[in-house]
Amino acid sequence: MISILQSLTQTWRNLWFRELGDGSLLINDVAVRIRAGLLLVIPLYMGYTLFDIVFGPHWIVTGNFIKDTYELDIDDRILYHVEAVRRTYDYTVQSLVLLYALFEMLAGMFRFTSRLSPTIFIATLLARRQKVVWKPLIPKRFAWTIGASLIITCLIFFNPDTFAAWVNTITASELLPTTENYMSRWIPVTLVWVCLGFMWMETVLGFCVGCQLHAFLVWIGLIKHECEACNNLSWD
Repeated sequence: MISILQSLTQTWRNLWFRELGDGSLLINDVAVRIRAGLLLVIPLYMGYTLFDIVFGPHWIVTGNFIKDTYELDIDDRILYHVEAVRRTYDYTVQSLVLLYALFEMLAGMFRFTSRLSPTIFIATLLARRQKVVWKPLIPKRFAWTIGASLIITCLIFFNPDTFAAWVNTITASELLPTTENYMSRWIPVTLVWVCLGFMWMETVLGFCVGCQLHAFLVWIGLIKHECEACNNLSWD
């Protein structure tokens, strides 16, 4: 029992970092991949939600009133009069899930905030018996910044009136409408699948798209920060 507590304490103290006193921030890439697999459930859930919004029924039949109109549509299907209401959506759960995902993206960027992330702790525990693969943190921060941007975009889609009110208050104008969703549904749908693809490649293939993009920007000189992994990449 004492050894288990000591193991948990040691894991929480260092998490996936190489050493707390080390100046160069290196993290265990095995734990990073495990964590990406744990968080993969979030884009899957959001993808299901958005699929239901875009392709699901937009009307809900209420009551038992159904009357044949004796008319046909263009596909020769019978038309009926029914009691129905337009389907409305409550995105409270989705917004909370996205806020948690945003917290996870931001928490992993720094040592102190990493201790607040349950997925980092769990991933570190699961990776403790595997061979450690050290990778620099800076490219991962860049990748997680991209992920945070995608999450914020989806949050705006699910809460357009709230975001519009903030923007209109700051700009002292009616820049965005507060009575309709000004963002096309295909924007979050596309971003969710992009996010799902990125996380799948991180988990299964060990390929971090954001890290490769960061390395490319360093290589062409747009980002001045250098790291060992960025300088040793081969672009042949």
